[in-house]
This record gives sequence, structure tokens and C-alpha cells, in this order.
Amino acid sequence: MSTQTQTLDLTAQEAAPAQKIASTRGLAGVLAALAWLGAGAVTRLWPSLDDWPHTDALLALELFIAAAALLIAWRTRRTAGAADAGAAQGGWLAAGPWLLALALGVSAWEIVTAKLEWLPRPFFAPPEALIAVFFDDYPRLASSVAHSFGLLAFGYAIGAATGFVVGVSIGWSRTVGYWLHPVLRLIGPLPATAWLPLAFFFFPSSFSASVFLIALASAFPVAVLTWSGVAAVSPAFYDVARTLGARAGFLILRVAIPAALPSVFVGLFMGLGASFSVLIVAEMMGVKAGLGWYLQWAQGWAAYSNMYAGLLVMALMCSGLITLLFRVRDRLLGWQKGLLKW
Repeated sequence: MSTQTQTLDLTAQEAAPAQKIASTRGLAGVLAALAWLGAGAVTRLWPSLDDWPHTDALLALELFIAAAALLIAWRTRRTAGAADAGAAQGGWLAAGPWLLALALGVSAWEIVTAKLEWLPRPFFAPPEALIAVFFDDYPRLASSVAHSFGLLAFGYAIGAATGFVVGVSIGWSRTVGYWLHPVLRLIGPLPATAWLPLAFFFFPSSFSASVFLIALASAFPVAVLTWSGVAAVSPAFYDVARTLGARAGFLILRVAIPAALPSVFVGLFMGLGASFSVLIVAEMMGVKAGLGWYLQWAQGWAAYSNMYAGLLVMALMCSGLITLLFRVRDRLLGWQKGLLKW
């Protein structure tokens, strides 16, 4: 057997699992398209027990997602036999199973609410009611999202920067660690919401108090993980740099911080989640705008459809910010992918 034939056989054996995965995901895309078409049939053909607005908008959305699922299936089938089928396994081609699960979930949701009304009203609303919120209450909801995003970005940036500086200082200097470490251990584990009464008393406005609470919630995990990352840097790195004439500033900026960046990003992820929870509580307690205020307003008026829409927007906002932070991490730490388990 020639070398060229052996190479072709090995290539075919390596491509077989990739082609099998691509074919499976293509089948999932077809099933997802059929499921969304079934959801559209339920919406259109099964009469509701009440006259819900924007049913046509729900039907249009279901048909659009069905078309997207068919596009995924077609794209997967097209790349299943290609040499770069392994690259086609990731990304948006992996959305087929999720689209199938969402179609089944939306269909069940529509049946038990709008079609059969097994769940009590007004506590449980059908999908049409959420779409109606996005159509009818868009200005108030968009203003709340903008306010929450600005407040979160301001507080999180201050907290992350402060925690990073404190963590590097503690990890690098024993003197700084002697004075700041006990303070960090005393104040850090306390929930940021426990400082709510004092924050609203000492700060001149509810906005500044909320910024302080968000910064406090995000600073602690960033400081602890940054300190851990800097302290875990191998002394051999410093010795080699000192041998080449490096000074303290170079050791901190070019040795300690780059080596600690994986731990820093873990702290940033934890701080983002903590700051988001504090944001909602702060907006419910004192701020007269934002998603937290919107949820409290909707609950006060028994507008549960608005409340569910606000929760959905909140989840998408948090997920989008985490995804953005992942992209930043992958961009900055691309050189460490071969050294770390991603």
C-alpha cells in the first residue's frame, strides 16, 4: 500500500466522527424546523380560550425560527462531507438541539396557558402576552435597560479596577498584604446588600449609593482571585527576569500580571454575577429607574406579563455581558490556549 493511500485512509478515518456529528446535528435541525412548524400550527389552528393580542406576531416568529432551523440543517448537510467538517461542528450549527427543545417548550407553554388555561391567570401568561409587552411597553422597558446598563457598567468598572489594584498589591507586597489582608477578610465576605442602609445614608443620591454597592460586590472576588494569581507565579520567572536586568515595575507589569490573568478573569466573571444581583436589589430599594424598578412596578400593578418580559430581558442582558467578557478573555489570553485547559 502506497504512502498516499495510507494518508487518504487516515484522513477518512479522522473525518468519519466529524461527519457523523455533523449529520446528527443536521437531523436535529430538521426536527427543530418541524417542531417549530408544529408550534405554529398550534398557535394558528387551535383556538384560544381568550382573545390574546399579537398572536400573528407569535406565529411569524415561530415560522422565522423554523426557517432558521432548516437553514442550519442545510448548512450542516452541505459541510458534512467537506474537509473542514470539524470546524462546522461548533458555532451556530450546534443550535439545532436547542432549537428543538425550545420549540417543544414554547408549544407546551402555549397549550397550558392560552389553549387550556390550566395555569391560573394573571400569574401565568402565554407567549403572546410577552410579545405584547415588547410591542406596547417598549419605551419604558428600553429606558429601564439603558439605565441598568449604565449603572452596572459604571459600578462594575470601578469595582473591577479597584479589586485588580488591591489584588496585585497584596500579592506583590508583603507590607501591603499585612495591612489590607485583614480588612479584605473582614469586609469582603459580607453581602454587599448588607451595606444598603449605610450606603443610602452616607451617599448624596441613590445613584451614587448604588454605584458603591455594585463596586463593592465586584471588587472582592476580583481582588481575591488577582491576589491568588499573583502569589502563585513561579519565583523562577522573577529570577530569570532579574538576571536580565528587570526592575520591579517590569516584574509587575510584564511577569506577574500576565501570568495571573487567568485567575483575574475568573474573578471578573464572579464579580459580574455578584454585581448584577446587587444592581437589581439596589434598583428595587432606592433607584427610580432600571430593570429592578421595572420588576417592582410590574409586580405592584399585577402586570405579570411585564414582569416576565423584564426577567427575560434581564437574563439576555446578563448572558450577553458574560459572552462579551468571554470574548475579551479569549482575545487577551489567546497565547495561553496551549498551556491552559480552556
